[in-house]
Amino acid sequence: MSATLAKGQNGPLATNDVVVSIQLTAPADLSALLVTEQGKVRSDADFVFFNQPSGPGVNLQPAPAGQPASLAVSLNSVPQDIAQIRAVITLDDATSNFGRFPAPTAIVSDATGNRLYEYQIEGLNTESIVIALELYRRQGSWKVRAVGQGYAGGFAALVTDHGVTVDDSPAQPATQAAPPPPPPPPAYPTQPPPTQQAVPNFPPPAPPGQPQQQFAPTAGYPPPGPGYPPPGQGLPPQGAPGYPPPPGPAQGYPPAGQPVPPQQPPAEVSLSKDRPVSLVKGQRVTLRKEGGAALTFVKMGLGWDPVKNRGMFGNRTVDVDLDASVVMFADTNPVDVAYYGQLTSKDGSIRHQGDNLTGEGEGDDEVILVDLTRIPAHVSTLVFIVTSYKGHTFEQIQNAFCRLVDGTNNAELARYTMAGGMAFTAMAMAKVFRVGNDWKMQALGEGFTAKHPGEAVPNLGRFLQHG
Repeated sequence: MSATLAKGQNGPLATNDVVVSIQLTAPADLSALLVTEQGKVRSDADFVFFNQPSGPGVNLQPAPAGQPASLAVSLNSVPQDIAQIRAVITLDDATSNFGRFPAPTAIVSDATGNRLYEYQIEGLNTESIVIALELYRRQGSWKVRAVGQGYAGGFAALVTDHGVTVDDSPAQPATQAAPPPPPPPPAYPTQPPPTQQAVPNFPPPAPPGQPQQQFAPTAGYPPPGPGYPPPGQGLPPQGAPGYPPPPGPAQGYPPAGQPVPPQQPPAEVSLSKDRPVSLVKGQRVTLRKEGGAALTFVKMGLGWDPVKNRGMFGNRTVDVDLDASVVMFADTNPVDVAYYGQLTSKDGSIRHQGDNLTGEGEGDDEVILVDLTRIPAHVSTLVFIVTSYKGHTFEQIQNAFCRLVDGTNNAELARYTMAGGMAFTAMAMAKVFRVGNDWKMQALGEGFTAKHPGEAVPNLGRFLQHG
């Protein structure tokens, strides 16, 4: 049975081999600083972290995907001039802080997994780094102390204060200052994520005169829960609380008595057999080949690259798990979704080719196949989205794109590329919608907050107006 420590408390370690691990809900790293009585490392070899996983008597042990690594410590192998081993927790997202998440817990176990001590690190707020606990020598024996010291100076400052050499050359200033980036689009209000994330279980509305067809919940993650929308409800009507306002002039503009300036829709372009069309945000393309033949089978490829953290302690790729999904709407009612937990829509018209967990590799990271001839007549819009499963924002992602491919010959028809990142965890990349007997595609590139399709659907109502 483990003992619970409060901040500042200590306890003896009667075993030679111990493991320090952490429990927390945010992506984070665990590292160790081996310091002398003066509180400094002897050399950079006394810093154990993801790019240097072994040190004298301390080894960083990898953990299952999505979990922080742990520190395996052989106390008899720690050099005599090392007085303390300090275990440090660092959030992956340096712009975030511990105050946004439940308090992390530091755990000390023996080599067989029996917990010896637990320390819940309460009171953290704006810090993104904390010295969780330390193992230290006292009169020839080893003990553990609950520290819980948040560090506001940044990771580089923390390790520099402990004597580690940081190689992080600043970027050369540009000869001419670049203009400031445009402000990100406003974040529309969203409901807070539920404690148990739910997957939308969309029954498509039955054609007139036929009974409503029922579908069983989809297996997989997130665990089954209340479906979206609640029975008998679609997306809230415009003007309802929480629904994003329809696009249009801001309230109070233009001044009274002056006409509203007309909105200029992005120019619609045509497909070309010579080269793919490069779309800009909001631009539309008719899904007809040159010569007027309608496309029947298309592929939507979505791709991205994780940002590589450079300098400081070497190169490291942020482990970003993005998921591509397509939500099917009948007017404003969501009726089905194809995503990592349900790879084929219930009518068989849409097939997801599988989940990519990292974004590594060239070309498309995830591909969704759409047979336009099999889309049910009541389905009017398909919205292609990308969500960040672990909560990384698009500021940590680069080269995000979506592209339309002719499924009959694999020719790329159109491409839309996102140039800059935004502080959102989800992105509506494109939509495909009916106009009479034709299908059109429109590039969107709009961000919002959601980690999986169940959280994304309530944010998609604003993309269903085709104008």
